[in-house]
Amino acid sequence: MIAIVDYGMGNVASVQKALNVLSLENIITADHSQIKNAEYIVLPGVGSFMQGMKNLSEQGLDVLLTQEVIHRKKKFLGICLGMQLIMEQGTEPALCKGLSWIEGSVTKFEENKLRVPHMGWNNIEVLNNTFYKDIKTKDFYFIHSYHAVPTDKSVIAATVNYGQDIVASIQKDSIFATQFHPEKSQVAGLAVLNTYFKQHA
Repeated sequence: MIAIVDYGMGNVASVQKALNVLSLENIITADHSQIKNAEYIVLPGVGSFMQGMKNLSEQGLDVLLTQEVIHRKKKFLGICLGMQLIMEQGTEPALCKGLSWIEGSVTKFEENKLRVPHMGWNNIEVLNNTFYKDIKTKDFYFIHSYHAVPTDKSVIAATVNYGQDIVASIQKDSIFATQFHPEKSQVAGLAVLNTYFKQHA
């Protein structure tokens, strides 16, 4: 069973739809017992880092998720804001402590000639991740104004170039996370989700 964490930051329905297409058993929930009993945890989300952490904290989900993922080594997939929240700190809209599973911070794109937010389809460069092995195209859908900057570059599974090379995906131990939206990335996104969950089956 896959637990899609519902903490009031949206995006849960589209994630569930993608998992349903792949015939993967899932539930949208904030119930602690259901999350504890799940084999996988998916943390999606869009919006502010600070609001996301506030919502997790108010429901005790920050402590629960850390217990399940870091201490019990449960398989975890973070998507968009869900990837950013696993970092030590964010800056949206002000400095804020994150889940601190990955050393580093989440910062706003530097002002340049490129549009912010980074929105639309972009090709990723896969660095060291087997969950991308079955994709036939590396074109994924992004929408974000902030990006993760890990201290340890070895956790970076993929990058995307948007004025500079930025982190598109992270992998460490039982943690896998994407800045792009696999559930909105059509064939390529479904291939990544399928490989991730089937490879762990």
